[in-house]
Amino acid sequence: MADERIVSSDAAPHTTVIERRGGGGTAMIAVVLLIAVLIGGFYLFSRQGAQNSKDAAITSAAKSVGGAADKVGDAVGSGKE
Repeated sequence: MADERIVSSDAAPHTTVIERRGGGGTAMIAVVLLIAVLIGGFYLFSRQGAQNSKDAAITSAAKSVGGAADKVGDAVGSGKE
């Protein structure tokens, strides 16, 4: 917002000077935006880590089930002979 004031001097008796003052709102918005980006990045990376852990657990369980199925198949196969 511009403030208007009248300055008198000997050289120019009626001079109007318009001063422009910044409120600092832009800096505050930039800080808030930076914080939001950092929180969003942290959230995304933490979810990716959780997804990787979940995938590893599923893979391990599938391998265990596969191993158990092999043992059952071997036991059934040896009983037929």
